[in-house]
Amino acid sequence: MNELWRVLRYSRPYFGFLLISIILMAVVGGSQGATALLIKPVFDRVLNPSAADDAVKLFTIPLFDKSVYLADLFPAGSIHNVWTMVAISILAVFLLKGVCEYGATYFINYVGLSAVMDLRQDVFNKVLRQDAEFFETHTTGRLMSSIMNDIDKIQVATSNMLADWLRQNFTVLALLAVVLQTDWKLALVSLTVLPFVLVPTARIGRRIRRTSRQAQDHTAELNQVLQETLSGQQVVKAFGGEQRESGRFARASRRMRATSLKYILQQAIASPMIEFFGALTIVGLLYYGREQIKAGGLSAGSFASFLMALLLLYEPVKRLTGIHNIFQQALGASQKVFEYLDQQERIADKPGARTLDDFRQRILFDNISFRYPASPNGFLLDSLTLEVDAGEVVALVGASGAGKSTLVSLLPRFYDVTSGRITVDGTDIRDLSLASLRARIGIVAQDTFLFNDTVLDNIRYGRRDATLEEVRAAAASALADEFVDRLPEGYNTIIGERGAKLSGGQRQRIAIARALLKNAPILILDEATSHLDTESEILVQQALANLMANRTVIVIAHRLSTIRRADKIVVLDHGRISETGSHQELVSGGGIYQRLHDLQFLEPDPLVNP
Repeated sequence: MNELWRVLRYSRPYFGFLLISIILMAVVGGSQGATALLIKPVFDRVLNPSAADDAVKLFTIPLFDKSVYLADLFPAGSIHNVWTMVAISILAVFLLKGVCEYGATYFINYVGLSAVMDLRQDVFNKVLRQDAEFFETHTTGRLMSSIMNDIDKIQVATSNMLADWLRQNFTVLALLAVVLQTDWKLALVSLTVLPFVLVPTARIGRRIRRTSRQAQDHTAELNQVLQETLSGQQVVKAFGGEQRESGRFARASRRMRATSLKYILQQAIASPMIEFFGALTIVGLLYYGREQIKAGGLSAGSFASFLMALLLLYEPVKRLTGIHNIFQQALGASQKVFEYLDQQERIADKPGARTLDDFRQRILFDNISFRYPASPNGFLLDSLTLEVDAGEVVALVGASGAGKSTLVSLLPRFYDVTSGRITVDGTDIRDLSLASLRARIGIVAQDTFLFNDTVLDNIRYGRRDATLEEVRAAAASALADEFVDRLPEGYNTIIGERGAKLSGGQRQRIAIARALLKNAPILILDEATSHLDTESEILVQQALANLMANRTVIVIAHRLSTIRRADKIVVLDHGRISETGSHQELVSGGGIYQRLHDLQFLEPDPLVNP
């Protein structure tokens, strides 16, 4: 019930529309009851014209202790007048039912779709605020499956099924009133079969919830295989993995099919149960009705009205059991959705967090230690202290896995330190608002991510209010304007997923232009030229020189030729600082830096014969 109430709370902002739809659905249910009541005058009057119009009351609608007779409302006349009144009544009832059902369906779907839209937005925002460790432990495919497929199940229940649930409940109430006022003793006997249907249905519903959760998990698994295969399609083709990926997809599809069929079997059993018990009831009623009509205790019209109401009653009961199962499926899907909503945000603003208005003095990594939350016994930074003065260019060097990228990821708080602290101008970054901290940091990484959008919007991603002239100026400084102007639509060219329509050097220069336009005083360069050919690297290095001017820069580079002019070179080894100094001081110091330098510049190329 907790999940159900949490879902329903999202409909609060739309309560007015929900109330209107409930009222309209109540009219729809009442119209169904009126339809059953109209059967009585059809049998007793329209199909029996020999009865005198002024001697027999047309038909009765019980209203508390009083009765309304159409014969009292209209002057007596021939059977044609009776037929006219009945025909008009039938048309009026169905017209009213149709109009109210149309309006109610729209309003309830508006409420359901709006509530689910808000829920999906909350889940998306919550996931977006999670730290890097969250995305390491939750695959993209599974996250996408929950945000789309799981919430789709909730959407079906809160829009289409909620409308149907209201319609069927009001229909049941109206038809119950008809059968009870016709012959309440007979009605109670006829309805004794319902417990034999509803109790097993409730038990099946609990199983359906578990099965639905399994089906959604298998759907997430299928999405994960699909996302990985499409994203890595070049690797799949290069290593001949098509057959392997096809097999993975087929196995995931079979698991999803198995759980889906299990759900269908569980969901479908309620309908034949209701129909069988309903048939038993109808057979018994027909025998009873025949005897009562023979004895004169019941008119054919009254019995026909009762039987019609009972037949109409079984249909909404059957629909309600199906709706119950669909709600169970939605509740099963909601479990994973609410798990994400309840996920604690490890990286968040403190109450009363300060705003970092500017950066003027220094960045200090003060005796910090760090372990990845998902691998507490794995890699760590240990008791590391590093000072970066404003305007200084500091290069981080070391073998792969030494901790360079981990160290720079702590500054914008992609992770938080395990112990120690990082300060900017003397203030612990955990006491600063995330927005103001990250606004002062620009990043250009080795794996440049561009959006499937225009060049213009990719460059101004960090400054949505930037003018075209400002974008052009940033592109010119990044040496990107020369190739952007040659694109089919210039700055309005869509560059494809992850910038697939551009070369590696072009993507990198777009990323540099994006950082230039952001104009942050602190700059992190993480292997920004490692994947480029010589010509592209020269262009990117020139663009980086423009970007680094008048900024505080922390640069990571495997190619030592790119960092010779750094103010300070810091050598990391297994999460600790082993050496610090300028290029001239370290190149002949006999340490790790000299060894790395010799490996790059002194050793012969192993592909060239001696």
